[in-house]
Amino acid sequence: MRDFLVLAIHLVVTLAKLLRPGGAKAVAAESLALKQQLIISNRTRSRAPNLTSCDRFLLGLATLFVRERRILKLGEVVRPATLLRFHQALVQRKYRLLFSSSGCHRKPGPKGPSVELIAAIVAMKRRNPKFGCVRIAQQISRAFGIDLDKDVVRRILVRHYRPEPGGSDGPSWLTLIAQTKDSLWSVDLFRCESILLRSHWVMLVMDVFTRRIVGIGVEGETIDGISVCRMFNCAVSGQQLPKHISLDNDPLFRFHRWLANLRVLEIDEIKSVPHVPVSHPFVERLIGTIRREYLDQTLFWNRFDLARKLSEFRDYYNEHRVHRSLGGTTPAEWAGESAPTRAQLDRYGWRDHCRGLFQIPVAA
Repeated sequence: MRDFLVLAIHLVVTLAKLLRPGGAKAVAAESLALKQQLIISNRTRSRAPNLTSCDRFLLGLATLFVRERRILKLGEVVRPATLLRFHQALVQRKYRLLFSSSGCHRKPGPKGPSVELIAAIVAMKRRNPKFGCVRIAQQISRAFGIDLDKDVVRRILVRHYRPEPGGSDGPSWLTLIAQTKDSLWSVDLFRCESILLRSHWVMLVMDVFTRRIVGIGVEGETIDGISVCRMFNCAVSGQQLPKHISLDNDPLFRFHRWLANLRVLEIDEIKSVPHVPVSHPFVERLIGTIRREYLDQTLFWNRFDLARKLSEFRDYYNEHRVHRSLGGTTPAEWAGESAPTRAQLDRYGWRDHCRGLFQIPVAA
């Protein structure tokens, strides 16, 4: 403690002398170096004095005002290696400040994303808050023909986008791979409530290979075997029927009319494992997607209004919504349809889907 007080007083006096105009700077610097070495030598240590960062700083500062031929004469307890290390530290500090991102000079290397690309990514996230980094990267790549990585999107959103409070991201699912196209469809039922709190049943039919929504059937609150057959026939109308369909163990799929309808259509049913939803993953995830992204964001009045709105979502889902499991393409493209015209970052427009609930960039 005593050494620290003496050093502080001496440092203040020496700095005052160094800042004073005249030729006394070298003498004051030599005095500071010698006194600091005496303080170091008086420290009790068996082998060699322990140099702290403060000691190195003061000795290095003193050498800046001393002539070169006087440095060796002043070195009582400090070795030349100490001065060399101090010089190397100054050099590293110089270049760290010179090439840091906060300095006036930028670090050499590849340039970041363009202003237009940043604006497009931020605009898509603002218009579609539930889109994740992977979805945005794939959607931008599909719209503009740019090879974009999800990490770039994440860094841009962290820096330029401020989400509104109350947003949430949906969970992700592991997917399996079907063997052949249009040979296996998944069928499932779920129930939703209208604005008047009346229940409606929805049958969802999807192709496992392309993730395409084949069709959607809607019925009222009470259904039987005839209603289940009517929903399925309406959903697959005009489609080439598959060889197999995957079903869960819902009692609604045990009606005699339903089984007879499958025999007439020459379709074999494959049952999932009872009480294991992951054995029926694709259609279960699709039902969750429809609920989170669409039905939870809108209202419907009756069966016809629900069927019309689900038809609009089916068009958006099949033709415009990209999928991670399909490599950033849409189910329609995976099924063989041509890709849309690529847009330019300096000139593009936005297309509304599902009455403005989703907005996708397109070529202007």
